[in-house]
Amino acid sequence: MNPELDGPTAADLAAIDREWPLIAAELDLLDAEISLIYAADHGGPTSLDWRRVRRAEHRVTRAAAAISVPTAPFRLVA
Repeated sequence: MNPELDGPTAADLAAIDREWPLIAAELDLLDAEISLIYAADHGGPTSLDWRRVRRAEHRVTRAAAAISVPTAPFRLVA
């Protein structure tokens, strides 16, 4: 059996689960930014479009801060 072809390990899946709120927030931000691009072709972005981008940016920041807090003690390896 080749471990590389067996798929993700339980640790890999746990890491994805832990990072999923950030991934989802980044996808929301991307969607909001794409909406701004399309809005430029239709008279320009509205204040609601810009608010959506700012809120998405704040969600990304909060999610990144939340996952950056270690959940278990760790050691720095020299």
